This record gives sequence, structure tokens and C-alpha cells, in this order.
Amino acid sequence: MTSTTTNQTDIPHLLREAEIFLTDCGRELGRSPGETEHRIREVRRSIREQGTYAHTNEELAHGARMAWRNANRCIGRLFWNRLAVFDAREAETPEAVYEALLRHLAYATNGGEIRPALTAFRPAEPGREPVRIWNHQLLRYAGYARPDGSVLGDPHSVAFTRACEALGWRGEGTAFDLLPLVVQTDGAPPRLFELPRELVLEVPIRHPDYDLFQGEEVKWYAVPLLTDMRLEIGGIAYPAAPFNGWYMGTEIGARNLADPFRYNLLPRVAEGMGLETSSNASLWKDRALVELNAAVLHSYRERGVSIVDHHTAAQQFEVFQRNEEKEGRAVTGRWSWLIPPLSPATTSVFHSRLEDRQVYPGFVHQPTPYE
Repeated sequence: MTSTTTNQTDIPHLLREAEIFLTDCGRELGRSPGETEHRIREVRRSIREQGTYAHTNEELAHGARMAWRNANRCIGRLFWNRLAVFDAREAETPEAVYEALLRHLAYATNGGEIRPALTAFRPAEPGREPVRIWNHQLLRYAGYARPDGSVLGDPHSVAFTRACEALGWRGEGTAFDLLPLVVQTDGAPPRLFELPRELVLEVPIRHPDYDLFQGEEVKWYAVPLLTDMRLEIGGIAYPAAPFNGWYMGTEIGARNLADPFRYNLLPRVAEGMGLETSSNASLWKDRALVELNAAVLHSYRERGVSIVDHHTAAQQFEVFQRNEEKEGRAVTGRWSWLIPPLSPATTSVFHSRLEDRQVYPGFVHQPTPYE
């Protein structure tokens, strides 16, 4: 059984969501029917008396793994049951949240052998403001808007960079300035924290055969650690639940570095390759895109940092689909996100059709605190 909506302020709805989750969770964890029913009675009593309930450590961990399993935009769900889940619900201050985030980053980075992880902070509860992390990702590069309309750095980060500057932060003014962390607790003013450089693993991007960037520095970070999505489990919302997997190469090489509205490096790559760019029919963009992605994969593997190519990721998704079919669970997904942005027609997911439906436990988008 799955749920498709959640609203923690609606008591009948919360009761229903909790029962659905506890039934599914109990079955998957091998609890006896009696144990599950006892737990449901406990939760019903808590909701009626307090308007909410608390997950056990086991429920939180399995619910987070179920949320990854249900993530419609993720092609890497085969490894959902390997997710390490850290319980940081007792972190009350910005400093405590910051320390938990650093522990998560250190665990996930693991010297380059990336480990998927999630840290759950205090959930939303009646009459109290939750923990919020303002960053889109724990690691991200700044974007500085120039008077002529151009951007130095990552255009995706312009609004957040301005928010950080309003809090007193000043970057070095390069194309790859790491942004600080911004943490807010109990509705108090946000706090800004710098990331210790020794905890941040970055990968210089280089091609084994071409000087793609004409000597200019291009790099990316090792861990894609999302911090701005809300985790919802059994009707309980966790507005701060940062989580990470590892990169698929095209996320960096075909989107972050190549999109015209991001770093827009394809023209520079084409120049480094000596390609004729006066005509679209020369397919210079396609050739440049392939070699930029080859450079990303080469660079990460050369540095011993986990990454997966899009063909392997698509094959892993096929295995995930077969596994879920054996368990009697429907696989949902957003086709436009699951297909890789490079040579999608060469992968099986391109030819598949999935229902794009929000299933809980799950991750959902939420408004940014600074806009």
C-alpha cells in the first residue's frame, strides 16, 4: 500500500498516513502483526493527545530508505537499502546542526569512495519552527551577477549568493568559490558558517587528450549533497533532511558545466578541440559534449572518486525495476529526469514509460527561506 498525499496539520489524515507507513514498514522489517498493531495503537494515542508522534530510530532509517526508493527523479535507486541514516533530531542550535552537517560530509566523502547518507533533523511540529538549511546543496559554487548581465561562477547560485552576501559573506570572486552554509533554527535569524576546506573534496577536470579549457581552472566537488528538500514519512515532515548519493557523470558534464544557463562551457571546449562552430550541422556541440563528459569521468576516476557513467546507471535502473517487480511494488518515475542528457536513446530507460506519481515516504520540494 502506498500514500500519495500528506498534511501533518490534519489529524485524521495524519492518523491515516501513520497507519499506512507503520503497516508497510512493519511488514518490510519483518515485524509480527501483533508488534505492528501495538505500535499503531501507540502512535494513534500520541497523535490524539499531542497532535503528532515520533518515529523510532528504526522507522526513521527505513522510512528514509523507502523515500529514496520512491524518488521519481533518481536513476540510482538500486542502492536504496544501503543508505546510512543519521538521527540528528536532538540538534537544537545552529552550531549543533552545523556540526552534524560536517559529520555527514566527512562520512559521505570517505576519501573519494562516496557513501550514500541522510541526516534527519528535528521534524516540523505544532507550534514550533523547524530547522531549515538555506543551501540548495551542502557544496555549491557562488554566482556573481555582473552589471552587464553576465555571471561569474554558477548562475544557478546567484540568488543564494546575494542572500549570503546580505548576511556578511564575501567570496574571493572566482568562478569556483565555495558558498558557506546557512542554518536557521526555531525561526531565529539565520547563521552563516564557513566550510572547512579540508573536508571538501574537489576534482580538477581535465581531458587525457585535449586541452579543453585552454589552461583555465575547471573543477567540481565530489559529493552531491542535497539540503533543500523535505522528507515526509508517515505524515511527519522533516524540512531539513540532507542526503547524498554519488554523481552520474552527465549531471556534471552535460548539465552543470554544459548548460547555457549554468557554466556554458561547450563553446570553450569546442575551441580547445579545434572544432568548426559556424554551423550546427557540424555537430560541434555533440562532439564537445561527449568529450566534456569523457573528461569528467576520466578526472573522477583518476582521483579515485566514485562516479557512474549514464549507460551503467541505466542498466542498474533496470535491475532496480526487476527487483521491485519481484517485491510486488510499482516503480514510479519522471521520464524527463531519468533519461540521461547525453545519448538517451542508447539506454533502455529512454524506451520505458513510468507513472509520474508522488509516493510516500518521499522527498518533496519546498519554498526557499530567502526568496
